Amino acid sequence: MANEEKSYPSRLNKNKNNKNRSNSILNIMIALVFTLVIIIGATLLFGGGDDSADPESTENTPATESQTSGDDDPQVTAEENDLEAEEKAEEEAKAEEEAAKKEAEEKEKEKEEEEEETKGGTITREESNDPIVSETIVNTSWEPVGTSQSGDHVSSYQKNSVDWNEKIEAVTYATGLSQNDMYIMMVQNGGGPQQSIATVQSKDQSEKYRVYLEWVDGEGWKPEKMDVLKTLDGAY
Repeated sequence: MANEEKSYPSRLNKNKNNKNRSNSILNIMIALVFTLVIIIGATLLFGGGDDSADPESTENTPATESQTSGDDDPQVTAEENDLEAEEKAEEEAKAEEEAAKKEAEEKEKEKEEEEEETKGGTITREESNDPIVSETIVNTSWEPVGTSQSGDHVSSYQKNSVDWNEKIEAVTYATGLSQNDMYIMMVQNGGGPQQSIATVQSKDQSEKYRVYLEWVDGEGWKPEKMDVLKTLDGAY
């Protein structure tokens, strides 16, 4: 019984000590939690505000860079478009001026050719309504080519006859093509007994002519006019 009385206070003290220890630990934990809450709150309140308020700490996103760079500035784009439009208008005006100048030069050249003076005669070049004719040439300096024939003249269309050969001589005289560089496509009556028409082309086919001839008594065949042909189709 005495032993039981002796051990009772001892257990009581032990329980009291354990309770005090638990309270101390609890108080420490509460203090730590409270301290941690204060630290986190201060960090959010002061640290986050400073970061958001600092313009130098903000990183440029692609959208921000595009806004600050001025690449998509409507005013800049409008100015560039105006400049391009002005340059284009200047180029078009220059091209039109050059075209007008070229056209004027061509007309002047044509006018000069129409009244070209050659060997005391005048060469007249006229445009034709005939779709196969590029132009018709009349040269007042053309003369009869001469003849070995005498008496009444009878036009001949027999190849290599005297009259035929004199016709071809008149054709070479008018066209400037030599007989070695010329294909004789057709020699035919020109609408009267003393008139003939010869259609020829150069051997490289780059030049095509239709020559109108008229007989002059005692002097031979004379070129009257010459068509510069675009094609031989329908030329004879």
